[in-house]
Amino acid sequence: MKALSRRALFACFACGSAHLGLQASPASAQGWAPPAAAQRCPSRWGPNDRRGSMNLMTPERIRNAASMIREGRKIEMGHVLAQNMPFFGTRRFDVHQKQLFMNPQANRRGSNEELVVGEIGQVGTQFDGFPHQTIGNEVYNCVDLPSIMSRTGFTQMGIETVGTIMTRGVLIDVAGAKGVQTLPDTYEITVADLEQALNRQRVELREGDAMIINTGWGHLWGRENARYVAGCPGIGVAAAEWLIAKNPLLLGADNWPVEVAPSKTMPSASLPVHQIALVVHGVHLLENMNLAEIVASGRSEFCFMMQPLRAQGFSGSTVSPAALF
Repeated sequence: MKALSRRALFACFACGSAHLGLQASPASAQGWAPPAAAQRCPSRWGPNDRRGSMNLMTPERIRNAASMIREGRKIEMGHVLAQNMPFFGTRRFDVHQKQLFMNPQANRRGSNEELVVGEIGQVGTQFDGFPHQTIGNEVYNCVDLPSIMSRTGFTQMGIETVGTIMTRGVLIDVAGAKGVQTLPDTYEITVADLEQALNRQRVELREGDAMIINTGWGHLWGRENARYVAGCPGIGVAAAEWLIAKNPLLLGADNWPVEVAPSKTMPSASLPVHQIALVVHGVHLLENMNLAEIVASGRSEFCFMMQPLRAQGFSGSTVSPAALF
């Protein structure tokens, strides 16, 4: 996702400053501002918590997710890492093949490998960690960002602390509910849209779910990259607050920020749902998902499994999530 600029952050505080509540309400449609530290900290898990929504991944939820695997089928929900991916700004992923080194022994064992120059935390299908976004100089649970920064990565809440994720996954097919392959550019998904999709699919959300939204935007991946990164349909502030109130393990989508871009609630602000999810509530975001196959399968719920890279101190990770059933 795009970086939060200082100017955009100041705009966040300037717009709608009277609406500091965290619950979805009619006011949410008019404006939102980052809540003061006293209103968002400590988190529901206490002042020393660094795991946020990952606290919801209990042994019971893992067992329940495993019990959903009946057919032995697997659907990949991540895009292939390749140089034709859409990129933002200076992000890059250059692959250089180190071709055929012939070992000197008589059995002529040849070796091949790759050198990658670029990012592996914020490219492709990617999972956002808490240090990735801030409100001012603070990350989740009001941790001072400079206090956990080092030359070799973050000393707290690095992506290596998340570990393997296994829980019930729920696909919320908003594009399907609207009868389209892809929602219109910059379409804001509302609470009513989410309810319509869930009712159509006859599925309900539960605490600890991986809640995944299909906008259809993923059909542009690698085909219309300029359009893909220019903006996108996604959830608005009210829809994000509605989903987070249901205590998800994570929120995911087939667009690049999960949320609508630019924001309809705060057109002058930069990705307010990122602040709501990652900083205020400690809910991870999963972006750029490849949902075409799971949508075509007609499955609404499944065992969701994913393991972020155990990359020490990283703000995020390229990932390859899968649906198993």
